[in-house]
Amino acid sequence: MGRSRTSGKKTSSRAKKPDEGRFAIAWASVRERAFWRRWLLRCALTVLLLPPILTIIYAVVPPVSTLMLARYAQLLWVDRQWTPLEDISPHLVRSVITSEDARFCEHGGVDWSALGTQIEVLSEGETPRGASTLTMQTAKNLFLWNGRSFIRKGLELPLALMLDAMLTKRRIMEIYLNIAEWGEGVFGAEAAAHAWYGIPAKDLSRTQAARLATALPNPLGRNPAKPSSGHRKLAATNLTRVRGAGDIFGCVLGS
Repeated sequence: MGRSRTSGKKTSSRAKKPDEGRFAIAWASVRERAFWRRWLLRCALTVLLLPPILTIIYAVVPPVSTLMLARYAQLLWVDRQWTPLEDISPHLVRSVITSEDARFCEHGGVDWSALGTQIEVLSEGETPRGASTLTMQTAKNLFLWNGRSFIRKGLELPLALMLDAMLTKRRIMEIYLNIAEWGEGVFGAEAAAHAWYGIPAKDLSRTQAARLATALPNPLGRNPAKPSSGHRKLAATNLTRVRGAGDIFGCVLGS
């Protein structure tokens, strides 16, 4: 009888061990899931908070674009000389606004009317032109990647609204003109003026500014120093539009 009771106790003790093992495995699984949830939450918060934090920094510190960073990472040549807006020819400011975003001083980062028009064009099966404002282009250059995609375009919208809310129009223009691509490895107005004309950005003439502005949609395919006939026509049209633009530059150049 004594042996039987002893045997029974041992059996009972052994019976608990599988339950304890399953509990330990389940608890480890719960902890692992909790770890990954916390990790994903931290990543999401970082993605959400990084752009506004960087924008606060960029309000006073010269930024670099993602394209510039990509070239640095590949050990490729980059020419960018940060230049304050007051040292950039106002002719270039006028030509760029006229060419890229005539309502720059009016909208809040996104030109909703132009965007709506392009959505209608897309719904009709035609190719939209983009409707990117200068603020949207600045957001793309600072935070996103090159290439056409609806995902990137969708991300541009809130980022552009954020930039417009946190920075002045003048600062947005200053950043844009210092990170825009104007050739292979050539970024910013100062580097472009030296690369194509051998002069500082403050000395750009109306014609030179118009040719630089109209090269922006295709900076690797258009040569501002030796423009094609099509490029010259675009620049001439830009000059005409600048002369007839009226007061659309006040938020950057003043009245």
